[in-house]
Amino acid sequence: MERAKLVNVAPVLVSSDVRQTAEYYRDVLGFELVEHYESPEPFATLYRDSTEVVVVQAARGRIESNAQRYGAGYDFYLDPAELSSVDLLYEELREKGASIAAAPAMTAYGSYEFVLEDSDGRRIGIGRVKDKDVFFRGKFS
Repeated sequence: MERAKLVNVAPVLVSSDVRQTAEYYRDVLGFELVEHYESPEPFATLYRDSTEVVVVQAARGRIESNAQRYGAGYDFYLDPAELSSVDLLYEELREKGASIAAAPAMTAYGSYEFVLEDSDGRRIGIGRVKDKDVFFRGKFS
């Protein structure tokens, strides 16, 4: 049986201020912003290269990162096309005033990555596997 191929994943982020969050992703992280604020459930869609992020307006509750709520994990992870792009992206975002939680470094699981916090406190890992014979085995074969 033929298997369907997936080509994209778009994290859906909930925000207490969808406009402010969307503008942060546009102005600091370099995404293109498409506004849908007049929808019954206000949202924005953001694009950078082949990456898509959706931000929706919270109707209730408090926004917390995975690290705040559960004590572990990023809220999502971005994978640049090349290992050298990790440092390029780090410098670009640092110069734009992004809140960097951890500078680029090799992880125990073989990813060269850094961590930033968005305007809502979500932690975003940005990195690339350096050696195909580690945690992400098979991904680049």
